[in-house]
Amino acid sequence: MLKHYIIIFFMSMVPLIELRGAIPYSVFFDLPFATSYIVCIIGNMIPVPFIFFFARRTLEWGADKPVIGKFFRFCLEKGHKGGKKLEAKAGKGLFLALLLFVGIPLPGTGAWTGTLAASILDMDFKTSVIAVMLGVLLAGVIMALAASGLLGGLGAVLS
Repeated sequence: MLKHYIIIFFMSMVPLIELRGAIPYSVFFDLPFATSYIVCIIGNMIPVPFIFFFARRTLEWGADKPVIGKFFRFCLEKGHKGGKKLEAKAGKGLFLALLLFVGIPLPGTGAWTGTLAASILDMDFKTSVIAVMLGVLLAGVIMALAASGLLGGLGAVLS
């Protein structure tokens, strides 16, 4: 059983997989929900400070390099445009927008992407981490409900 906890811990750290893969894995292997949920949340949150402080700096550092510069500039420009667009739409609701962006488990969303967006938007570190943490908690609940079939049952009852 320890092997499965180690797997979900590291799965939840991987970009694009995160909780969307780790929680269903834990449900499939019938791991206790509370323990699995906590392990996945911790695993998903560990990279957040590193992403916040180093991803943007890495992109800025590589923007003028010969081989990687074009890609890094593209990422920075795309991030700035998307961030400013989100900021303009969200206004003072940027915290809630970030929380929901991270919390709704769709492809391309999650702690990695949300933290990078917060960094590019120059959001306050503490505010960003709290929004991302609440979003990760929400995504974990949604994925647990989906993986255990409760969302499917709810859809059948409503239709």
